[in-house]
Amino acid sequence: MRIRRILTASATTAVVTALGLAVAVPAQAAEYSSALKIKGVQYDAPGRDSNKCSGGNTKNEYLTIKNYSKTATVNLKGYKVKDATGNTFTFKNTHTLQPGDYISLRGGRGTDSDAKNVVYRQNCNFIWNNDKDTIYFYKPSGSRADVHAYTKKANDRDDNGYITYHG
Repeated sequence: MRIRRILTASATTAVVTALGLAVAVPAQAAEYSSALKIKGVQYDAPGRDSNKCSGGNTKNEYLTIKNYSKTATVNLKGYKVKDATGNTFTFKNTHTLQPGDYISLRGGRGTDSDAKNVVYRQNCNFIWNNDKDTIYFYKPSGSRADVHAYTKKANDRDDNGYITYHG
């Protein structure tokens, strides 16, 4: 008679760890418990990069954040967006996203508008690198809401400067 033992998930994890079989998982593979996620990024603004506040194209570089909840309305106030080198933007004002709603965080200067789903960084410098970068998105509590690393070669197959993460 054979005796079969079924390991619980925690016991299996302990065995795998003890045997040194744990595999490192890239940060962008983790799913964070957040209704808000990065929908996509226009990391390379169309045209020749110019960070002049007047006549530049930093407004054409943007990050789209979407509320993927089916029921919860979420206020962006206190959320933070950060790049790999530490450039940070904090949503200082109230911007509510209804279920399924989105907002574009754009470079440059402009007037924020919930009606037009746009917030401006009020900074004419580009935040995303054109070759590779990591986008960190933090909740007001400081925990991660989402994170994505990209490289132009691996993630932008059609070479249009835009990458979609969560459809």
